[in-house]
Amino acid sequence: MAPSSSVIAKLKVQLKLSISRLRMVQQKDTAIAKQQRRQMAHLLELGKDESARIRVENIIRSDITTELLEILELYCELLLARIGLLEAKECDPGLEEPIKSIIYAAPRTDVKELQQARQLLVEKYGKEFALEAIENSDGKVAERVLKKLKVEPPDPELVTLYLREIARTYGVDWPRGERQQDGGNDENNDNPSGGEAVKTLEEPLTTEELTKATPPRDLGPKSPVSIAPPSPSTDNLSPRVKLPGPPELKPGAKMTGLKKQRPTTQAQSDPKGMSDDDLNNRVGGKIPDADELARRFAALKR
Repeated sequence: MAPSSSVIAKLKVQLKLSISRLRMVQQKDTAIAKQQRRQMAHLLELGKDESARIRVENIIRSDITTELLEILELYCELLLARIGLLEAKECDPGLEEPIKSIIYAAPRTDVKELQQARQLLVEKYGKEFALEAIENSDGKVAERVLKKLKVEPPDPELVTLYLREIARTYGVDWPRGERQQDGGNDENNDNPSGGEAVKTLEEPLTTEELTKATPPRDLGPKSPVSIAPPSPSTDNLSPRVKLPGPPELKPGAKMTGLKKQRPTTQAQSDPKGMSDDDLNNRVGGKIPDADELARRFAALKR
C-alpha cells in the first residue's frame, strides 16, 4: 500500500482534472441537447408526434445525466477544498457522503479522470469501505445521486411538458389549434395582455401650471458629503449626528503670565494715575535742571 501522503498528492491532481473534465462534458451535452430540441421542434411542426415523444426521452435522459455530473463536480470541489481532512486514517464524517457517492457513481460515467480518483479513494480507505459504498449498505450515498442513476422510462406528463416547452421556445403550434384558440380569446377580450387593464395616462401639465409649481427641495447641487444617522439601539433610542467643531484653544502658562502683567503695564501707560513728578520724569516730559541731574548722579554713586 502506497504511503498516505503520496496518495493524497495524486488524489489532489485527479480531482482537479476531474472538475475540468466534468465541466467540458456538461457543456458538450448541453450543446447536443440544444440540437436535439431543434429537431424535436421540426418533428412537431411536421405533425410527427409519436416520433417526437419517443425521441424526447433521449433529451430527458441527457438532462438527468448532466445534472448528475454537476452533482459529482460539486463533490469533487468539496473534497479538493477539504483535502487536509483526507490525510487522516479514518474517513471524516462530513466527507463520507461525497466520497461514497463518487465511489458509487464514478463507474456509471464516461469520465476517466473521475474513475481514477475513485481508485485512489478506494486505495486510501480500503476494500471494506469501498464495498459499503458500492452496495450502499449504510445508506451514505446521496439520495439525489441514486435518483439520477435510476434507469426507468420517464413519466408521460414529463414527456408532454418537455414537448410543450420545446414548441413554445421554437414557436411551433403544438398541440394543434391551441395557439390559435389562445389568440382568439385575446381578441374577444376587452382587456388585452392577459386581462390586465391598461392604465390611462395623465394629461401633461400646461406651462402656467408648471410656473406656479414650487420646485422640489432636492433640486440643485447637493453636498458631496452625506452622513446617515445611526440606527436606534437600547443604549441610545434617539441618536443624533454630532459634527466635530473647531478645537477649543486653552491659554498656556505664558499667556496667563502676560495677562497678569497687562494691567500693570496699562496702569503705567495711563497718565491719569501718575503724579506730576512721574510725568515730568517720563521721556518726552520736562527737561531736568542741573540740581536734579546732580542729585541723580549722587544716587547712582551710592
